[in-house]
Amino acid sequence: MPTLTIIETGLPPEKIRGDWPAYPEMFRDLLEPYLNGWAFESVALSSGEALPDPKDLDAILITGSAAGVYDDFSWMAPLMAFIRDAATAQTPQIGICFGHQAIANALGADVAKSDKGWGIGRHVYDIEAPQAWMGTEPPTQFSLGVSHQDQVLSLPPDAIRVATNDFCEFAALAYPDAKAISFQGHPEFSSGFSCALYGVRKGTRLPVPMVEAAEASFSEPIDNDQTGQWMARLLLSEVD
Repeated sequence: MPTLTIIETGLPPEKIRGDWPAYPEMFRDLLEPYLNGWAFESVALSSGEALPDPKDLDAILITGSAAGVYDDFSWMAPLMAFIRDAATAQTPQIGICFGHQAIANALGADVAKSDKGWGIGRHVYDIEAPQAWMGTEPPTQFSLGVSHQDQVLSLPPDAIRVATNDFCEFAALAYPDAKAISFQGHPEFSSGFSCALYGVRKGTRLPVPMVEAAEASFSEPIDNDQTGQWMARLLLSEVD
């Protein structure tokens, strides 16, 4: 039975933590319908749990986090080495938000706080380079809820820019040689959780009108299930 190992690099804000599942559980709920027979395990990296050897894993998913790749946390350098070792070992990897940035940074891209500021709400991305894991008739666009200031600022060597928009130039990336894909948006976040997350920062880090506009943006659908299917297809195609 293949196992997806979820590297938990952050927790929901304490104020809402008891009201919502932890991030690994969100990913399990997203992917389990499309990964029949797979097991799921998690490594609480940001809480002090040690990383396994990626050579011993079937597949890896790196979650979002309030951390930035430039932060001096004790687990950051080991995570970057883990990503590079997984790429060398050809262990499939998926990165989401911080995980997207971490894979890009570990494999040679610049990542930093963007001068565009916070991105929140429903963001629509143009698919620039359709991939096999998107199926035979991929859409031209997809949408996800987002919550980020940091961005990938350059294309990593040997990576493909899969999706982009005016706010986030490198919104989805594929690394064919490393068997990795990543997304800046959050397919694991329901619109309700995204709004709860913004609410924690409403009127402090995020201006009230900005949050209200972000909340209203979810009147349009988000493509969580579609993105979950893409992620599952990548894993199913790369794991024997």
